[in-house]
Amino acid sequence: MTTVALIGADGSGKTTVARRLPGMLPVPVRYLYMGVSADSSNVTLPTTRIARRIKRALGAPPDTAGPPSHDRRKPRSRSFLKRRLADGRAALRLGNRLAEEWYRQWRAWRWERSGAVVVFDRHFFIDYHAYDLTGTDRSWSQRLHGAVLGRLPRPDIVVYLDAPGEVLLARKGEGSVEALERRRDEYRSIAPLVAAFVEVDATRPVDEVAAEVASAIIERLAGRTVDR
Repeated sequence: MTTVALIGADGSGKTTVARRLPGMLPVPVRYLYMGVSADSSNVTLPTTRIARRIKRALGAPPDTAGPPSHDRRKPRSRSFLKRRLADGRAALRLGNRLAEEWYRQWRAWRWERSGAVVVFDRHFFIDYHAYDLTGTDRSWSQRLHGAVLGRLPRPDIVVYLDAPGEVLLARKGEGSVEALERRRDEYRSIAPLVAAFVEVDATRPVDEVAAEVASAIIERLAGRTVDR
């Protein structure tokens, strides 16, 4: 069928809308979280689940991380041994992240072949585009991640749930207005890179937002059917 990615900053209502779509679309729908938060993921590799259990046992807080930030990278240690250990940890994290991204893409392909529309909550390519693909101050692991991530299939339809930074900050209380406004620009910059990009005003009640998202998806599904 097709893939649809719901994107937007934390507080825009992505997950709430995504969870409502199965009852609003005239086709089978499968939900797939495509972000970095292990605790938000509904599909993960065994290695990711094991690593998360170990971190929890050691007292780590819930993993609800979103996209990276533009904070400056920490300076590398002057110690050769510490640099090599840091590179080793980075390589392990990167290997598991790449495996996780492509594993979820494989699951999406399977669901598509079964006749379902796959709704992505976030998308790795979009979340990391301004950082690991086009960022200026990138580590070796970010550059490698960006090179591989650029080959990940892009969603057929991207629906961007937009809200001003002030609204998002009031809803979630995370980040700053300036950072959230910058993220809005980064999401909009994705439009030329995907086949279909729809912007939806997410300041309205969630029922209205979900209805507009469903309508946009149905319209484009009908268009794809005619094209075929």
